[in-house]
Amino acid sequence: MRAADPAHPDEARVDNATASVAFMTVQSAHHAGRSAGYRNSVLSVRVGSAVGSCAVEPGELDSLAMHDLVGSAVADLLAHPEPAVRVAVLDAYLASLTPHDEHPRSRTVHVPPGTSLSKSMTRARAVAGLVPPAGGRVAVIGVVNSLLAALRERGLRPVPCDLKGGRTEWGEPIVRDHREAIAGSQAVLASGMVLGNGTFDEIAGLCRERGLPLVMFAQTGSAVLREMVGTEVHALSAEPYPFFWLTGGHTEIHLHTADPGELP
Repeated sequence: MRAADPAHPDEARVDNATASVAFMTVQSAHHAGRSAGYRNSVLSVRVGSAVGSCAVEPGELDSLAMHDLVGSAVADLLAHPEPAVRVAVLDAYLASLTPHDEHPRSRTVHVPPGTSLSKSMTRARAVAGLVPPAGGRVAVIGVVNSLLAALRERGLRPVPCDLKGGRTEWGEPIVRDHREAIAGSQAVLASGMVLGNGTFDEIAGLCRERGLPLVMFAQTGSAVLREMVGTEVHALSAEPYPFFWLTGGHTEIHLHTADPGELP
């Protein structure tokens, strides 16, 4: 996992850190007023006061023994054969060193209580605001219908892309190949899930070669991607656990750019 290990954590501190909690969150959602729903499966690991996460395909980690993770050293878990474990543990470790709400380069956005749809749209508008206004055509890798709607509100033209394919809420075909979606786009907006499925390096490389801003919206690896802002990543919406869809109450996301003056 090359790009997902962006920092070289202090070895002494890593050796002293352990995973105290590990759990799976399996969720299904169907917002009122929307024609279709979606599912999420997320592995989360706690290190110190922080929880790190990595989304996976439903059923992908059914054989993973959570009790084998807890009590284990972070240094050992960073060499775990399962990529999702490595991402979740590194995410938790980095967030334990610098909590999201204490990071000097972030702006916290408060997502107020509301329905699942209203919270989804509040988050989506904050994320869409990170995409440079010159990016008329935006490759959206990891389809979230609320994000597509929020980008259109800003006058941008999203190109939906997801490994699952299918169609959007509005019947638009979803491109399966991120290379096809990126071709001809002026910006890329990608889910943190690309860390877990191994496509981040290629996506970041394509953006670098073409001079395209790469904006990330991340529940997966939000603290990992935070370390890449200003290099591989132009801007980031970091959303650590608990995620907006887990509760109707108040939640938070944390916006990052290389230049805080660019924050919406």
